[in-house]
Parts: sequence; C-alpha cells; structure tokens
Amino acid sequence: MREFNAFAGYPEPKNPRIVGPNLRNIHNRIQASYRDKEFYDGDRKNGYGGMVDDGRWKPIAKHIVESYNLHEGSRVLQVAAHKGFLLYEFYKLGMRVSGQETSYYAAECSKITLDISLFTELPYKDRTFDFVIGASCVYTLNLLDAIKCLREIQRVGTGRSWVTLAAYEKPEDLMLLRYWFLLGTTILTKAEWLEVMEHAGYTGDYRFDTAKYLNLVEAK
Repeated sequence: MREFNAFAGYPEPKNPRIVGPNLRNIHNRIQASYRDKEFYDGDRKNGYGGMVDDGRWKPIAKHIVESYNLHEGSRVLQVAAHKGFLLYEFYKLGMRVSGQETSYYAAECSKITLDISLFTELPYKDRTFDFVIGASCVYTLNLLDAIKCLREIQRVGTGRSWVTLAAYEKPEDLMLLRYWFLLGTTILTKAEWLEVMEHAGYTGDYRFDTAKYLNLVEAK
C-alpha cells in the first residue's frame, strides 16, 4: 500500500469550503442518499449541484495511465463511476473499461454502459482488471461494508488499485468532515484506516480525504 493522489490535477476550490451544522442537515442527507437526479444535478446542498463533463478528467486519465503503466487494451474498472466521465477518457485512449454504480440516474447519463450493483458485491470475476478505481465509495459505507468493498476491489483486480478514504487527525477535523460529507458514514483516523486496509487484505494505493485536503473551514 502507498499513499498517492491518482487524481492529481483535479481542480481544487479557489476559496475555502465553508461548513457548519446548519449548512447541510438531515434533509440534505436524505436527498443525497438516493443518489438520483437531485444528488447529481439538483441543489448544491443535496449533492454535486450539477455534475458536467468540463474537461477536467482528460489530464487525470493521462496521469493515471502514466502512473500505473497502463496502455491500450488495459482493463480498467471504476467503482462508483458516477456519470462515467473518467471512464470515457480511458475509453478514448483505447482501454477496455467497465463501470459500477448504484445510481440508475447516473448510469442513464453515462456514455459508457455502467453495471448496477452494490459496492460490496461487484459483478465481476476474480482478477479481471488491470486497474481499479474506488473514489468516494468506501467511506460512504458502514465499517463492515467498507471492509467488504475493499476486499471486492482487491478480488477483481490484479493488484493495482486506488481508493479514497475520509480521515481525520484531530477531533475538530472530524466535525468538519461530518459537516461536509453528505454520505460520509465511516470516517476514521489515518492509523485506523491503515489497520482496516490490512485487515481487508487490500494492497493497493489510497488517498486520505482530510479536512485540510478538502479545504474545509467552519462558518463563524
């Protein structure tokens, strides 16, 4: 395992993200939990506030290809593929792509055919993919299902994979993350995530999504 940012180059917010107990509430989390049109293309408080393909994914795909020595014909899977924007960039580079989603709405919006399944039950055979991406999925699950998801990513890949994990170092950072994430269920310390990954037998790469990385600031 190594800590690595496979999404290097993803546009960072120009200004701090202001969070607080009253900016995103249980109503917003209920709306987001359906991962439907409101989550992707509705009010920003309920999700992405309009997920569009603005060109950001092309350089990220190139960065991943170079970092993981992928090539034309490589088999790439994205767990929680959203609308398939990143997968489409891999496809244009000649790779064989597959995407998994729980959202029928996201699948309908994707140019790439996405498979509908649970994050914990991927519908693929062992060692099918040369590279597996699991961004924004593991930490949305309860702890047991997060372990199952990591095991599934490990199972369907050949060793090269990358996931994102919601992590904190100080109690105040934990609160900032809880304010920010609509679907952040399992938020652990970095040390705890390392133990979870070892327990799950996960050997791929990871990035910790911390309050500092996400540039979260509490509203005054």
